[in-house]
Order: sequence, then C-alpha cells, then structure tokens
Amino acid sequence: MNMINERLQSVRIEMQRLGLDALIVRTEDPHCSEYPANHWKFREYLSGFDGSQGILVITLQHAGLWVDSRYYIQAEQQTKDVSIDVFKDGLAGVPSYADWITYTLPSEATCGVDGFTIPYAEYKILRNKLSLFGIHIEYKVNIMDELFLEREDLPLNDILEMDYSLNQLTRAEKVALVRKEMLRINATHYLVSSLDSIAWLMNMRGTDVEFNPVFYAYMIVTATEEHLYIDPHKLTSVISRRLDEEGIKVSLYSHFEKNISNLPSGSRVMFDPDKTNARNVLSLPASVYKIEQQCIIEQIKAVKTVNEISHIESAHIRDGHAMVKLLYWLSKEYESGAQLTELGVAEKLHEIRSREQLFISESFGSISAFGKNGAIIHYEPTDSSNAPINGNGFLLLDTGAQYADGTTDITRTIALGDVELQSAIDYTLVLKGHIALAKAIFPEETHASQLDTLARMAMWNHCIDYGHGTGHGVGFFLNVHEGPQRIGKRDNGSVMKAGMITSNEPGIYREGRWGVRIENLMVCEEAGRSSFGNFLKHRILTICPIDKNPILIDMLTDEEIQWLNDYHKIVFNTLSPLFDGDELVWLRDATDAISR
Repeated sequence: MNMINERLQSVRIEMQRLGLDALIVRTEDPHCSEYPANHWKFREYLSGFDGSQGILVITLQHAGLWVDSRYYIQAEQQTKDVSIDVFKDGLAGVPSYADWITYTLPSEATCGVDGFTIPYAEYKILRNKLSLFGIHIEYKVNIMDELFLEREDLPLNDILEMDYSLNQLTRAEKVALVRKEMLRINATHYLVSSLDSIAWLMNMRGTDVEFNPVFYAYMIVTATEEHLYIDPHKLTSVISRRLDEEGIKVSLYSHFEKNISNLPSGSRVMFDPDKTNARNVLSLPASVYKIEQQCIIEQIKAVKTVNEISHIESAHIRDGHAMVKLLYWLSKEYESGAQLTELGVAEKLHEIRSREQLFISESFGSISAFGKNGAIIHYEPTDSSNAPINGNGFLLLDTGAQYADGTTDITRTIALGDVELQSAIDYTLVLKGHIALAKAIFPEETHASQLDTLARMAMWNHCIDYGHGTGHGVGFFLNVHEGPQRIGKRDNGSVMKAGMITSNEPGIYREGRWGVRIENLMVCEEAGRSSFGNFLKHRILTICPIDKNPILIDMLTDEEIQWLNDYHKIVFNTLSPLFDGDELVWLRDATDAISR
C-alpha cells in the first residue's frame, strides 16, 4: 500500500512539471476495450484496484476512484489502506467524476487525460462540461512510459485463422455487408477500432488479451480497399500470403494515427464514437466530414448465423458435461469433509474443462466465491483472498470457456449444507426472475432494456434489487461481453433480433453474508406471427442443472415449476448419454422433477 501512495506521489510530481491540476486515468486501451492487455493497466498500477471498470482522478492533493455497483465492495477493500476515496457511481448524492473535477478545480485549471484511453463520445461530454467552468482539458498526455515502471510490452502473439467450416461467411462476404451499410450513408472510409469487430471481420483470432481471443490492430475499409494496421510479426507467412491474395493491405500498427491524419480532403469518414478513442478522432483533418455511427460490425455479428448457432450449441453441451463433472466432484468432496477452497474449485473446473474437445481457454477469470465473498459481484479468488469452503453456505460459481466453436458463460449458486431461510428466499426470488425472462414472448424490435423489468419484478415485490445488468451479448469464439444488446435498466437503444445470444443473470447480494446469481445463455428465436406483428422468444443454450436444494417450492407458481422441470428434462436427455455409474445417478437426482 505504501507503494501505491509512492506511485501517486510520482504522478503528482510529473503533473506539476506538465502544468496539470488534475489527471484522469482510465481503464481502456486505444480500442476502448473492456478488458485491455497488461500494457495498458495504468489505473490498476496506480490504485491497486483490479476491476474491469473504474476511473481514477488524481489532483495535487486528492485522489478519487469511481466504480459502478459491481465493484462497490471490491474497490473499498482494495484501496482501504491508500489515499484514494472511493465514489460509488449511481448512488444518490454521489457526484460523477466530471462533476467532482468541477467542484474541486478552480477556473482556468488544466485537466489531463491520455486521449488514447477515452472514447471520443465521452471526451466530448467531458470537454463541454469542464469548459462551462473554465477548466481546460489536455488530451495529449501520456505519462505511462515514464512512470509505469513495470509496464509490459504490447503483446506479439501469433494470430490464427478461424476454421472455415465454422464460418458461414468469408472475409469478402463480411466486408461486402459492411460496404453495403457504408454506401447507404455515403461514407468513403470506415475506421474500425474495436478489437473483436476486427477479429470477426478478418475471421481471425488472437491471444493478446487474456480470455478474449483478439489481437491488437486497426482497420480502414473503403469502397475498394481493406487496410489492416498490425504488427506484421503477428502474422504467419500463410496468413500474410492469403491476405495479399485477397487484396487486403497490411501496414504497421503504429502508422494508423499518421495515416488517418492524412486522409484526402472531402472524405466522409465513419466511426463509432463509443468505440473510437478521442486521440484518433482529433487526428482527422478538419477537411474531412465525420460521420458518427454505431459500429456496423457490432450490429452484424450480434446476429449469429444458423451455422454459428449450431456450433455454439455443441460447445455448450461439452461445457455442460464439464460442469456436471465438477458439480458431482464438489458434492462428493464436500460430503467427505475434504479441505476445499475457492481456488481449488476453480482450478478443478479448469482441469476438467481443458479435457473437453476444442477447449481453448476460460472466457474470463472464474468467480468462485463462498459465503460472504459471493456478495462481491466480480470477486475472483487469489492466493491472499482464497477462502476455505466449509460449514454451511452458498458457493457462487460464475465461469465460462472459449472453445474453437463457441463461447460459454454460466453461473450456478450451490447450496452446501443447510442454508438460512432468508438465503433460500433470495435464491428462489432470483430463480423466479430468471424464469420470467426465459419464458418471455415479446414483439420484434423490442428494446433489450424493456425485458429487464421481467427479471426484477419478483425481487421488487420484496423491495430487493441488484445493481448490475441482467443480460449481455456473447460472441462466437469471441469476447464473452459484446453488444449491442444489453438487458438492463438503462436503454442503449439496442433491440432484440432473432439470432442474438444474450445472458440471463439476475442476482441478489447481501454484503457480509452471501450472493446469489443464476445465469444461462439464451438464443433469440421467432415465436410466431399474428395480425399484431412478429414475436420473439428465447431458447436456453446452457445445459447444466440448477440447484434445487435451496428452492422454496411454495414461492413458485405452477408455471415456474413446469419450466424448471422442462429445463431439467432437456439437461438430462442431452447429457445423460455422456455419463455412467455414480455420475449418471447424480445427474438423474439433480434433474428429477420437483412438485409441491
């Protein structure tokens, strides 16, 4: 902790040299990634907080860390011994980081930010707000090279091409879809910064970011050319030859900013302001026309093809096989009194999963949280936090995998021993919310946010709520979090479409006691047509039992009981051919129908 305070002091000395009164240190890399490579984790280095979201603001006298509800507890724990105040974004009376800056700095002050690490859309809002108070913002600030003493180099990992049997569309066909949209809005150049969009468009995958099969690159698509900016050492000779044969031009990653600053006058340049960093946009010549547009590729790749969905279903069956083996092992170890730990369970699941066909890696760091740790929404056990699993309580296991034919994400809350009545009530309320969303039939073009209330209503009736979103999009052997669809309280404008894969993960968290979350992935499908229009529904992809032990059956309706029994019948019929002996007996018991 003294080390963190020393780092903050070093930053303040550099701020004084540069004439800065405040410095904003963000989480993102130049591609606005949710999960950046270690090369860009300056905020974590300066604060000790390692969550996937957070904004650190440093002044010459103070420092504040802004986090959302997923990280309220974790941020306080990880910064409790350093000179950083935690601001819980979203709570009443808590100022935004921008408002705090206006309260703290005098007029004529200068606030710095690395323009490579802030999306252009947010930069514009910040610049306009600060200017109202006479505060200047300097966006060409990069002190990482000087002060990030343990900074890793940018990754130079090799890239692999997707197996074409897994794809229904070639690179040329995907680019044609992009050009069709460019033509519609008369764009001459499309700047692509988002790493998963580039990986999708190029039918390539990488390992530059842990758990996310992406690689660092930029792209420019025009009416006649595709230009890939990447370190050429990442390309094998075979891939380089194929790109050349297909007419895809390759340039150095470091040349992207210079090249876009020299685009021809009169060009109509399209980019997503939420996915393109401020430094890149502000490098564009004043003589080009800027078209701010939601990422075309994100919208296309969110709707999975029939071929992709078929492969994703296969991946979920193998993942379900691994999960059942883990849950069987856990039940036997717990019953025998074995010394279990959170890390031990996560490591055992990784060992089991790694034996599954086409397994590549986990899709995120496994959340294995026992008892009170389950209330820390994005808790990930470490050597220092690793809690023993003994006595009675919930084990919350949120985990996922990257297979060459699909990405998985699943949460199961497992009752070990006897649980308290209130925890059983919470568990049943979460299950009711999960079922309500899973059962929903809704009109085509329904906004994803409109479905959120379904998952929360049972909890709201008990004056209970949760702070995170209910559902996120999931990629096809790509990022476990992708857009545009997001089921949550805030409407981002996305609408549900057949072919989208979305999570369903309501939860309840009681600080210092327990956490409950149940998560399945679902694919959106047509439900039927009538004189009132086309309707959609969801079909569950995740194949794994939901723990029946903590359910208070009298809290469920007959329809909810039927849903759970029908789901468990699918789980048993799908997975039972893969098991025998005691594991098959356990699976049969875990999926047996419940009744009043």
